[in-house]
Amino acid sequence: MSKILIADKLSVEAEKIFLANNITCDVKTGLTESEIIDIVDDYEGIIVRSATKITKNIINAGKSLRVLGRAGIGVDNIDISSATDKGIVVMNTPYGNSITTAEHTISLMMSLARNISQADQSTKLGKWEKSKFMGTELFGKVLGMIGCGNIGALVAERSIGLKMKVIVYDPFVSKEHLQKIGAKKVELKEILKLADFITLHTPLTSETRGILNKKTMLECKKGVRIINCARGGLVVEEDLIELLNESHIAGAALDVFDEEPPKNNNLFKSENLILTPHLGASTKEAQENVAIQIAQQISDFLLNDVIVNSINVSPISIEEAPVLKPYLGLCQNLGKFGGQIIESNIKKINITFKGAVSKINTKPLISTLIASILSIKMESINLINAKVVAKQKNIEVITSFQEQTESHDAEISIKLITEKEKFNFSGAIFAGSSRIISINGMRIEAEISKNMLYTSNNDKPGFIGSLGTELGNAKVNIATFNLGRTGAGEAVSLIEIDGKIGPELIKKLENISNVKRIKKLSF
Repeated sequence: MSKILIADKLSVEAEKIFLANNITCDVKTGLTESEIIDIVDDYEGIIVRSATKITKNIINAGKSLRVLGRAGIGVDNIDISSATDKGIVVMNTPYGNSITTAEHTISLMMSLARNISQADQSTKLGKWEKSKFMGTELFGKVLGMIGCGNIGALVAERSIGLKMKVIVYDPFVSKEHLQKIGAKKVELKEILKLADFITLHTPLTSETRGILNKKTMLECKKGVRIINCARGGLVVEEDLIELLNESHIAGAALDVFDEEPPKNNNLFKSENLILTPHLGASTKEAQENVAIQIAQQISDFLLNDVIVNSINVSPISIEEAPVLKPYLGLCQNLGKFGGQIIESNIKKINITFKGAVSKINTKPLISTLIASILSIKMESINLINAKVVAKQKNIEVITSFQEQTESHDAEISIKLITEKEKFNFSGAIFAGSSRIISINGMRIEAEISKNMLYTSNNDKPGFIGSLGTELGNAKVNIATFNLGRTGAGEAVSLIEIDGKIGPELIKKLENISNVKRIKKLSF
């Protein structure tokens, strides 16, 4: 009999589903890492929400673990890489709490507009401060949205119902998709310039961390109001406090924080700030929805090997697994490479399978490629829903097959067409490792490594020397250097480096003569 550990508070509906499926479940909440390690080997699966972290140590100790479930969208608290290495399926419930979080966003926006929280506190103190809490209407105001996924789309629809004008900055959502819900796609600078209210609905990535900082918030319209129910870290808290105190920002409402729970935080001292303790998904309906969904998904997996809403696994038969495994790894690396390079909304993905790989089951390979490309900017995408998400976002996916290759026995070529550029690249398996073998028509032979730099430059004397000097001055060691060139004045390189580099060094590298593009890559 299978046995599940429910490590965070969850609706009892989940227990009922496991009981109905003859699966034992233990509810043990508030456990430390060491306490979980002591008991984890008794379980085939663990369910968490946001409180408990499933670490590498827990995963390594769980010799019987087969599945990890997150009752919600975000999987920040699960070490997905370690789970994948151990062959453990990671599942989430990307749609169960979308409505609840969207409604909380709207609630905070209304509270901000009419000073509800502050007026409530004042009145309870026996005061009657009508003039102090003069508010503003939402009618006719401009709502600027940074990110527009599942939750963002619901916020947009409801805001439009309130007769607001909705503008959206999201490089990975098409203009056509936004037009269908009545919103307009714009650049970030237009959000900052035009918005009366700004709300964030984007995952926390290296690109989005601190997207609202002192510089960008100073570019905002004076008197703007900011709402964040997405992720702590998207708004630089100290910068927000400073601009609230200076009245450049009229008010803000935060449901998420850099540190949760926040302690001795200067945010507590700001009068024109509404704070809630990560209530985005905290409704009875949402809690029941995610509990039911994750319990049913895990039951189906344990009893019938059905995989739904997996973060890290594509449906593959036992017979196909040995053949597909190296190509799945290649597709994951190629997708991450392309997804990190491009900078605007994808319109089309062209995939060509060449040689031996064209003759096997490519469906999981296609899903892996799409998911890996889009996962750089999208939190809830996975191998199961990749094609559906691509269709929803009006991304055309075209696949073709060639029996012959130019060099290797099997190659996979990808062309990404965005609103601003075309980027094509190819990869192959050599000696058991994933390799990039061409970029924009330039031949190259680069093994994929954990930390890399991508450069595009004019093929002029001195570039490599200048690049090496800057990296050397920053104590960054070059492990391998792979160069491709056209012979017509253009070159690319993929450089394996020891360790990670920060944005300050990237800026210095961008200023090197003849540089066209520099990107740090992580795999």
